[in-house]
Amino acid sequence: MQVISYNLRKNRASNELFALTEQFDPDMLCVQECDTTALPTEIGSLRLADSTLRNRLGLAVFYREDRFTATKTQSFELKKSLHDHLLQPAHERLIGTRFTDTKAERELVVASFHAAPLTALNSLRRHQIATAHEQLRELGPGLPTLMVGDYNYPIFKKHLNERMLESGYDLTLSDSSTYTRYKFFRGHFDLATSIGLKIDSVKTLERGTSDHLPILVTASYSDVHAPRV
Repeated sequence: MQVISYNLRKNRASNELFALTEQFDPDMLCVQECDTTALPTEIGSLRLADSTLRNRLGLAVFYREDRFTATKTQSFELKKSLHDHLLQPAHERLIGTRFTDTKAERELVVASFHAAPLTALNSLRRHQIATAHEQLRELGPGLPTLMVGDYNYPIFKKHLNERMLESGYDLTLSDSSTYTRYKFFRGHFDLATSIGLKIDSVKTLERGTSDHLPILVTASYSDVHAPRV
């Protein structure tokens, strides 16, 4: 399966989504910093599973309806940074959907995630990531899970990777930088963390009007002998 993740930079890149889905024909699309009040229910061949409701910078998950059935979606609040308390950009920083993959006869969870901005400490973002993984485990206990989005984690990824391995998750970077707005902070902001899946590749796509570049995640089920639905 293929999943695109894109931070729309306060919804500025929303008009690029149709062209992205037409060009790459993904199975799912996860967006961050979108205007959820203006989101269409369909983008190309993808249907909106759900979006956050109380965010100025919203999150959403779209999916291919001819292959997947969305059975449950939840939005989650995570520990707030000072930036969140003062400016209130995001009450919910995680939205996850539990799907049935009718092609593979499997269930899985796919989530769109947006960590606290660079004004926060890495320790807070690690706490948010760990809590997000815990919430997704509750949404789909024992299911393969993919969480993509803007992790706002440009440096010290070795420490983050160690934490991911301890929790059973894999951290996968894209093949090139995903954020180039500021010279000092160029790096891999947009990531994929997963469990129960084999990440075949994560490619950085061409720059649009956002300060983030979209990523394309190609994944497959790592345990072919797991129970079917």
